[in-house]
Amino acid sequence: MRTNRIAPLLVSAGLLATALPLLTTTGAAAAPAPAPGAQKPTWHRCSPDQPASYECATIKVPLDHQRPRGRTIDLAISRIKSANPAKRHGVLLLNPGGPGGPGLSLPLDMDAAFPKKVREKYDLIGFDPRGAGASSPITCGMTDAEQNFDRPYRPETFPSDIAWARTIADKCREKAGAVLPHITTRNTARDMDVIRAALGERKISYLGYSYGTYLGSVYAQMYPDRADRFVLDSGVDPGRAWRGMLQVWATEAEPAFARWTRWTAERDAEFGLGTTPAAVSASFWDLVARADREPIEFAGLKLTGDDIRSARPVFFTPSQAAPLVAAVKAAAEGRPLPRGAAVPDPGRVFGTDRLKAAAPAPPAVAPASTGRTSAPEPPTDNGTAVFWAVLCGDTDAWPRDPGQYARDAARDKAKYPLYGDMASNIKPCAFWQRPLEAATPMTKRAKVLTVQNEWDSQTPLVSGQGLHRALKGSRMVLAQGGEGHSVYLVERGSCVEAPVSAYLASGRLPGRDITCRTEPAPATERREVLPAPSPFPDGPRRF
Repeated sequence: MRTNRIAPLLVSAGLLATALPLLTTTGAAAAPAPAPGAQKPTWHRCSPDQPASYECATIKVPLDHQRPRGRTIDLAISRIKSANPAKRHGVLLLNPGGPGGPGLSLPLDMDAAFPKKVREKYDLIGFDPRGAGASSPITCGMTDAEQNFDRPYRPETFPSDIAWARTIADKCREKAGAVLPHITTRNTARDMDVIRAALGERKISYLGYSYGTYLGSVYAQMYPDRADRFVLDSGVDPGRAWRGMLQVWATEAEPAFARWTRWTAERDAEFGLGTTPAAVSASFWDLVARADREPIEFAGLKLTGDDIRSARPVFFTPSQAAPLVAAVKAAAEGRPLPRGAAVPDPGRVFGTDRLKAAAPAPPAVAPASTGRTSAPEPPTDNGTAVFWAVLCGDTDAWPRDPGQYARDAARDKAKYPLYGDMASNIKPCAFWQRPLEAATPMTKRAKVLTVQNEWDSQTPLVSGQGLHRALKGSRMVLAQGGEGHSVYLVERGSCVEAPVSAYLASGRLPGRDITCRTEPAPATERREVLPAPSPFPDGPRRF
C-alpha cells in the first residue's frame, strides 16, 4: 500500500476526513489536484480602492467531487478577520441567495451591519459559488429577452414557449456542457467544506439568505458534525425544490393580493382605486385588460397586462403596490402622477429584461469591473445560467412532457390568476439532462435557527415553515407583520435582530420558536441596514 506524506499533517490539522478520498486513490499517472486540506489560501488585498482588511484568494476545487484527481475549477473566496482575536469563535460563511448570486463582497458589505457582540466572534467569509462571479463563471450565451421566464400561458403561444425552453437548454449544453451537470447545490456544499478545510477550521458557522437557506440545510445534512451556528433566513422548503418553489410564488400571491385590496380600500382618498376590496380588485383587473388591448406607456416602458401581473412581488408590500398601480392607472388615463408619489422603481418591479427587445448574445467576458474587486466581470447571463443549472440539476422532479406544463399552466391560471400560469408554464428543465445524483434527504437533526418575515414574496411563509418542519431540531423566529424578502440585518428595526444576534453570539438556540411583531415601515422610509446597491440578488425572479 502506498503511503502519503501529507496524511500526518492533515491529521494534526484535523483535516484528514476532507482529504481521505484523495489519499485512498491510487494509480493515477497525472499529478493530482491539491488535497483540499493541503491548500493554504494566498490572501491579497481585494482591490486597491477597498480596505486592506478585505482580503481575497482563489482556491481549487474538483469539478467532480467524485473524481478528486480530475479537473479542477477556481473558487474565489474573501474574508475580513475578527478585530478581537481574544473573543473570536471561528468563521462565518455568508451566502446571499440566487442561485447564482455572487457572495465575494459580502464580508465588506456586511462588516458594519453586525452588532459588535456578533462581529467580534467571527472572521467573515465570502465566496462566489461554483460557476458564479469569479469562480470559473459559466455562460449560456442568453440574450436579455431569453433570460426572462415570466411567460404567460396561452394555447396559441405555447409552441413558442416550448421553443424558448428548448433553446435555453440547448444553448447551455453547447456553452457549458462539461461543467453544467456539476453546478449543483450538493457540489456547492462540498465546496464549502473545502473552504472550511483550507481555512484550518474544524467547523463553520453560516448565515444564508433565501436560496442560501437550502444550501445551508444541505450542508448541515451532508456534514452534520461540521455545522456550528447556522442561521437560515427566508427559507426554501426542501420539499418544493425546485418547481414547487416557483409555483408557491403563485399560490401565496393570492392572499397577498387580497390583503393589498383591503389595505388600499381603506386609503381610497389617497390612491383612488376603490372604497371596497372588491372595487380595488376590479380597478386592477380592468387595468390589466386595458393593457392587454393596448400597452400602457409608463416610465419609458410599454406595459402589457401580463407585465402588470408579473409585478406579483410588490403586492406583498401594500404601501408600494398601491402607489404603483395608481401611477399606472394615471398613465393609462393620461393623467400626471400625484406630486410626491412614492412609486417603486419600475425596472426593478417589472424586470427590465422582459421589456427589452431581443439583443445579440453577450460577449464571453464583459469589460473589467470598476466594482469591489479587480477581477473581470462575469458574462452578463452568468447569474441566470447558474440559476437554471442548479434548479434543473438538483432534482429530477421536473416533468419531461411539454403537455404536462400546458395542462398545469391552464389549471393554475384559473386558480391563481395573478401569476399561476407563469409559475407553471414550461421551463428549460423540461429539456435538461438528468441530474447526476438525487436531491438531499432532510433526515438528520439540525440545530439551526430559521428566520422568516410573514409577508415574503420570494420565499413565502409556507415555504419557511416547510424548511423549519424539515429540519428536525431547528427553531424558528417569525416576524409577524414583517414585509419583504430577507430579514436579519436587511430590515432595520426588525424584531428578529435580538434573538438572531443572541444565537450567533452565544451558540444557544432559543428554547422554543419565537413569534414577534414587526410593524411595516411607510413606503417613503428606507429600512435597509446594508449599503446600496444591495449585495443580494436583484429582481422579482430570484430566491
